[in-house]
Amino acid sequence: MVNADTLVARLAADRARADARLETLFRRRETADARLDAAMRHGVLVGGKRLRPVLVYAAGRALGAADADLDAAAAALELVHAYSLVHDDLPAMDDDDLRRGQPTVHRAYDEATAILAGDALQTLAFEVLAATAPPRLPAMITTLAQAAGRDGMVAGQALDLAAVGGHPDVTALATMHRHKTGALIRAAVRLGGLVAVDEDDPRLAALERYAEAIGLAFQVHDDVLDVTGDTVTLGKASGADAARDKPTYPSLLGLEGARARAVELVEEGVAALAPLGAAAAPLAELARYMIERDH
Repeated sequence: MVNADTLVARLAADRARADARLETLFRRRETADARLDAAMRHGVLVGGKRLRPVLVYAAGRALGAADADLDAAAAALELVHAYSLVHDDLPAMDDDDLRRGQPTVHRAYDEATAILAGDALQTLAFEVLAATAPPRLPAMITTLAQAAGRDGMVAGQALDLAAVGGHPDVTALATMHRHKTGALIRAAVRLGGLVAVDEDDPRLAALERYAEAIGLAFQVHDDVLDVTGDTVTLGKASGADAARDKPTYPSLLGLEGARARAVELVEEGVAALAPLGAAAAPLAELARYMIERDH
């Protein structure tokens, strides 16, 4: 079990740090379109677990990076994640009305504004990252772009849309989720690591193996929560996957089989952290939290 008190305190501190950095991006600035800025704020600042920024901080600290040096990467990851949610919720995609317990951006504003807000959040991510000019900036920009794009998250969304009403096997489902959800989780730990070490550091490869496993575990547990959770706790409609005839781990493995698979993946991820020694303990706790959370 996760050391709940310690983990809760650490998560709260990292979420607060990420929120403060994100808030500065919208504070006291001249804007060409106030409605667009308001929609962007709604998409990124209204709620959220901030899991990806938390992973950036945890991975970077494990390799010796200072929090201040990790802020830009953490914010950039969350901006890309927020853009993806804004677009995923659109009528042409998942057509969701609720996100993080609030109306989705296209419901709070309108569809065109939501598209533009997502576009602007994505480009802002690269602006934030580039403005800090860290030592390994080219590798960091490449990492974020590849994770977000045609071979990463966007590809995963395309596979997800194509799978509706279909009957993929567990391998095909895992491939889809490794792109749609896992790509940004892998990018989070890689970006955090790149703040601290060069690309050829073997500990970075260990972090990436960890992220590969926990990224899939996170999605397996999300599929479980869609069956067992309630709308108020989840902050989005429960049972949505079944309603859309989407393939999920519970639908393929059964509820208990899906839970067992999530545990296997977490233990695989924790084992990958061995080269980091005691410095990786917070990452191991975070991995186990991913399949114990209720939203």
